[in-house]
Amino acid sequence: MQLPQQLALLLSLLMPGLGQVYNGQIAKALTFFVAFSGSIFLITEDHPLPFAIFLPFIIFANMIDAYRSASLINARGIRPLTEEDEAESPWWGGALAAMGVVLLLNNLGWLRLGALVRFWPLLLIAAGLLLLRRAIQRRDGNVPSV
Repeated sequence: MQLPQQLALLLSLLMPGLGQVYNGQIAKALTFFVAFSGSIFLITEDHPLPFAIFLPFIIFANMIDAYRSASLINARGIRPLTEEDEAESPWWGGALAAMGVVLLLNNLGWLRLGALVRFWPLLLIAAGLLLLRRAIQRRDGNVPSV
């Protein structure tokens, strides 16, 4: 059964994660939804940076992923019958669990997310270093180009 990629894209535009649910990728859907709603919550808690910057990236990554996943499912010629697609990385579940732990620690008062907001540039530094490392590895021939 063919999945219309445009429908997955439209559903993701309506609500982050909905296109992934349509594609049968529940862990991805929950991760995108929690990232989206968590960013909105933290923006309203008077922490506009970096969460106002993250919000469009979450939305666009969600839409691109839903469209691309529907295309890959169509290329395989099958729709996943189970909740977990074999192509869905376990990192999505790990990311969701990590977000849950952080939110639980915040709710229990053991971690103050508001106090950690000033350290958000560390995420940019880590992402930049990771991209730099991958580029150097590709240049040296250690990692195949994706």
